[in-house]
Amino acid sequence: MDSKRTFWDKVNLFVATGFGIGLVVPFAPGTFGSAAGVALAYATTLLPVWAQVVACLGLTLAAISFCGSAERMLGIKDDGRITADEWMLYPLALIGIPVGDLPWYAMAAFFLVIRAIDIVKPPPARQLQAIHGGFGIVIDDFFANLYSLGLNWALYVYLFK
Repeated sequence: MDSKRTFWDKVNLFVATGFGIGLVVPFAPGTFGSAAGVALAYATTLLPVWAQVVACLGLTLAAISFCGSAERMLGIKDDGRITADEWMLYPLALIGIPVGDLPWYAMAAFFLVIRAIDIVKPPPARQLQAIHGGFGIVIDDFFANLYSLGLNWALYVYLFK
């Protein structure tokens, strides 16, 4: 099956699996795959807030495409090896927070919040996982990251500001 994949299929799968992390880490691929999201979040927080919102919407649309393609290639609905939904939506949970001006442990706290909410998936995020395709893979993480954004702002305002 792998020999039938085009170069672009392989590139898509590489990106969708968090640059291969989802393929090589047998446990907690979403947590390890989120690592790329940390760097992406630092980069996006250098932008003005309006541009962060636009970037996050663009990343969300891109994640839908990458995840949908990877799901078709891997043949498993919402395959755990697909981590683009985690790392590409990570910046959404930090919009407007000046993470570059904060101590390292603030980003560690934000990371824990993002992962915990992604695992728990409060309603309607958990219910949205039933949707098929790339949209279904991404939409639950979109809502989970909106919850995380609220909690991370509370942490920022009350603990780190």
